[in-house]
Amino acid sequence: MIEFQHKLPAMNINGVRCGTYNNRELGFPSILTTTDPKLGLFLHQMQSNIFADRSLVFIDGKILMTDKNWIRDHVHVMKAMRHWEYDLKSFLDFIIETQRKDGQFYELIKQVDDRHWALVDEDCYVMYPDDNLSLVRLELEADIEYLVVEGAVYLYKTTGDDAWLKKVLPKLEKGIDYMMSDEKRFDKEHGLVKRPFTIDTWDFTDENKHRKIAPDSPMSIMHGDNSGVYQAMNQLAWLNRRLENEEKAQEWESRAEVLKENIFKHLWNGKFFIHQLHLNHNGLDNLENERLSLSNTYDINRGLTNTEQSRTIIEEYMARRERTDCFAEWFSIDPPYEKFHTCEIGRYVNGAISPFTAGELAKAAFNNGYEEYGWDIIQRFIQLVERDGTIYFLYDTDGTPQPEGGPSAWGAAALVSAVDEGLAGINDVGVNYDEIFFAPKFPVTYYTELRYLTGYEVTKTMVDVRYILNDKGMRYDIYSPAKRIRAHILLPKNKKCKTLLIDGNEYAFTSELVGESSYINFITEANKKISFEILFSD
Repeated sequence: MIEFQHKLPAMNINGVRCGTYNNRELGFPSILTTTDPKLGLFLHQMQSNIFADRSLVFIDGKILMTDKNWIRDHVHVMKAMRHWEYDLKSFLDFIIETQRKDGQFYELIKQVDDRHWALVDEDCYVMYPDDNLSLVRLELEADIEYLVVEGAVYLYKTTGDDAWLKKVLPKLEKGIDYMMSDEKRFDKEHGLVKRPFTIDTWDFTDENKHRKIAPDSPMSIMHGDNSGVYQAMNQLAWLNRRLENEEKAQEWESRAEVLKENIFKHLWNGKFFIHQLHLNHNGLDNLENERLSLSNTYDINRGLTNTEQSRTIIEEYMARRERTDCFAEWFSIDPPYEKFHTCEIGRYVNGAISPFTAGELAKAAFNNGYEEYGWDIIQRFIQLVERDGTIYFLYDTDGTPQPEGGPSAWGAAALVSAVDEGLAGINDVGVNYDEIFFAPKFPVTYYTELRYLTGYEVTKTMVDVRYILNDKGMRYDIYSPAKRIRAHILLPKNKKCKTLLIDGNEYAFTSELVGESSYINFITEANKKISFEILFSD
């Protein structure tokens, strides 16, 4: 048997500092190692950045917890804060409850004298004069409906509240139906969601006169909007199955496949998704087919691409890293426009370097056979955070922070998710981790013994993983609520599994290559605690 050598948490092991005085690195998720506290402190700092953006909104007699008062930012941050936040429901419920009759959701709450409401027509805002607040939909945005579905999935996984799901599911479906039918939102000729010409998922055009969809608006099709709707359709299928609505689930899956066909037909260039397909205008230049925009990383993690396609996108980022003058390849967009509205090259989302791209790219790399590259991204970002003591929304091409323009929590959440669902590979595929897809990549790190914890603090749900690697093999002990674990475990380089032991008993497995990375696969029932020992061939 492979034995664990050390107890964790500890402050010092063999004279090496491996933990902090008050264990401030502990939380959900967190890591303890026998080597150093670097990754644990990095996760702690990301959590601190997210906490710093937490605020309350008081509207219509309600108290809403928001992590920024835009549902977009809030949902992007939910992928991390669902692990520790106690109120994931209030803001999301408010957005769902105020849905417009045709299915459109509003997205942001602002003071009346912050005149976002004046950028759109009356049908895209609601005034709350007693609170001096406005509820607004920037009409040109094409990501809100699918993000509300994504947020609902995050919330439901922490609660398993079927009564709530039954109440909101028709509204979630209505939102996606709206995106797929309204003439302002959907291009029937290509069978794809459209938007006014913006940089990727952003909320302003080159002219930036307003945030409407006007009859003369230059319209384009952006891949990220469509991968978001594709993911939402598959999530709606999953949610329907939770309620035993099999016929509806299959309908959503069929619609998702049609959308996917159209996405690849019109937006895939053989290596990655082009930035924009222009419909009634010529754009600003002729570079759209080679312009790599940040949503390519989201496209992978939304399940739009298979492994081969995912790897070609990742390889494009790796290739551009070699030839770029930028300090990192985590582009908001590359190449940037000569100028987009007031944004010069390298400013804001016109070519600045983004942590949300870094986080999504790292997770994609971990999960598609480029595990060492994923770990390299995390290590490089740890160095940035150690340098600055925090994370920023964007960075100049030379690595100088751009603190203006947006919340650091968005990028922080993407990086936390990359570690949790990518490096640690702990994926809740049921509710409250009652079923886990377990795909750890720890052999690509320099850690040989560690303890990793994640879960949902609000329901006191914990997944506690202990790992050790030596010359004979490696061992994972998992304490969790899982009744079933589907395992996809990375082997160290040049190692093969001779024997798999589960709780000391030999167990069957299959081997798989993902790129050049070797994995073993198996499925097992579980009951609170289970031990996997992977013994290497001589």
